[in-house]
Parts: sequence; C-alpha cells; structure tokens
Amino acid sequence: MATVLDKELKRQVTVDGVDYTVAVNPEGVRLTGKGKRRPEVELRWRDLLSGEAALAVALNASLAKAHAAIQPDAEGASRTSKRASKKRAR
Repeated sequence: MATVLDKELKRQVTVDGVDYTVAVNPEGVRLTGKGKRRPEVELRWRDLLSGEAALAVALNASLAKAHAAIQPDAEGASRTSKRASKKRAR
C-alpha cells in the first residue's frame, strides 16, 4: 500500500552538473535551481492528468524567456553608457 502524500517532500537532484531541488506536494511537482527562490518548472497534478502539462511547461518557459529579455545585462548597460559618454566628449 502506498503512503498518502499529505505534505511537501523535497529532494536534491543533479542534472548536467547543476543542482536542483525537487519538491513534490499534494498540488504538484516543482523544480527549482539550488539556492534559487523562483521555480524553473512547476506542474500541477491536474494539468498532468488532463494532458495540459505540455502547455503549462511551454507557458512557463516562454514567461522565463520574456522575463530574462526584460532585465538588461548589467555589464552591457555599463558598456553602452561608456560608449555614449565617449561620443559626447569628441
């Protein structure tokens, strides 16, 4: 007989040399990079059973890409401002 999943269960897994935390709870499964707060993948049991899991993964991936595109690279921003100030000085 299987044990009822009534609280969150966390385990660590390494994929391609990168550590992740896998959290399994009554609502679903969550995969988070070690030391990070925001999950990289989150699947609800209901989505998995209804066949919408692929849609949920695609949506999470597109949101992550959009979030990364919005935040400028700190080094790139400083290089741009240096170039602009050099042009103004000439």
